[in-house]
Amino acid sequence: MHQPAAEMHILGKLRHGLPRTRTYHNFSHTLDVYRSAIALAMQYDLDEEEMDILRTAALYHDSGFLTEDHEHEMAGCVIAREALPAFGYSEAQIQRVCDLVMATKLPTDPKDTLGMILCDADLDYLGRSDFFRIGSTLYQEFKHYGIVKDERDWNELQVRFMESQVYYTPISRAEREPVKQVHLLKVKAWLAENS
Repeated sequence: MHQPAAEMHILGKLRHGLPRTRTYHNFSHTLDVYRSAIALAMQYDLDEEEMDILRTAALYHDSGFLTEDHEHEMAGCVIAREALPAFGYSEAQIQRVCDLVMATKLPTDPKDTLGMILCDADLDYLGRSDFFRIGSTLYQEFKHYGIVKDERDWNELQVRFMESQVYYTPISRAEREPVKQVHLLKVKAWLAENS
């Protein structure tokens, strides 16, 4: 398995292939999830192959947006199955990557530690200080694609999502969940003030 080469391959595609209207699900988001996944993984005793599988899944988790607006996780698995054999990934390793990518499909459903790490990394920003800045990029994307119509619609969606979202890893529950709850209260306050 030549993970660094597979990494460069998909990063090149994401950097140049995603439409500018993907203001959230873009190259920057992929790198953010990649960094967050590695940071979380350091809390576990993972071997080199598990780390490479996790890194690969983090980079491919939203790659499906290169070809699909809906069911992008499945499309990402198609992309991974087409690309990864050229980088020496076995069928079992590719299946593992795809299992992790599919775990990030909402509502998230991780089956193991790597899945929990990736799901938490994907939504890490909910409990960080850059929540509102990053959230504004998701709002713009959702507005462009007709998922929300205005700021009120967006904030109502955020409340529903944040109330149902859970972190899986102990470190995310300890460090991100309390901050997420503060953000949730602020979003609810905005809705109350703008009713």
